[in-house]
Amino acid sequence: MAATTDCPEDRDLPAPAGSNINAAVGRTIRELRDLKRMTARDLAQRAGVSSAMVSRVESGQVSPSLSILEMLASALEVPMVSLFRDTGSAVADVTHVRTGQGLKSTRLMGQHVHDFVMLGFHRRLDLQFECLLVTIERNEQTSPPTYTGHGCVFVYVLEGAAIYRYGRQELQLGEGDSLCLDAELRYGIQKVLSPRLRFLSVQAERR
Repeated sequence: MAATTDCPEDRDLPAPAGSNINAAVGRTIRELRDLKRMTARDLAQRAGVSSAMVSRVESGQVSPSLSILEMLASALEVPMVSLFRDTGSAVADVTHVRTGQGLKSTRLMGQHVHDFVMLGFHRRLDLQFECLLVTIERNEQTSPPTYTGHGCVFVYVLEGAAIYRYGRQELQLGEGDSLCLDAELRYGIQKVLSPRLRFLSVQAERR
């Protein structure tokens, strides 16, 4: 935990009259702090600034330096650009995939073959996210692949049934079942029990 400092940046720096950017940044910091159930004093101690500075920043009364914003973002465990999300200066991507669309692909792994449709993919400085609609036809001659990685995986079965492997566990999944797991252990479909299996796979990991 960083000690509270009394550096020049931590002194009163009046915001220009009618500064919408400072007000927007302050509101965002307050929202992020509330989400983490932190008091202003908690945030100040973690960031190494005074509680008075946190209060002035959140209320939009000052124009904080980049070093102050960097310390606050680090204490909130978010990239500094996240503090500007409501200022109109942040960059964000949105993907709208209509029914039946998406990037269709076929995965070949040894003798195993399955189809998937990429419904969404985002890569930021701090995060990578992808959403796949996977279709596997039952084939007694081959076994679906298993994976290891980082981050978290969410699976939702749309059609069919299967045995899912996670580490040393084998879980039976059916239509409407879901599964959420850490990707550090080996995971994936062990065996398809129905003629066809369709499921949604969502994975997110820090970069």
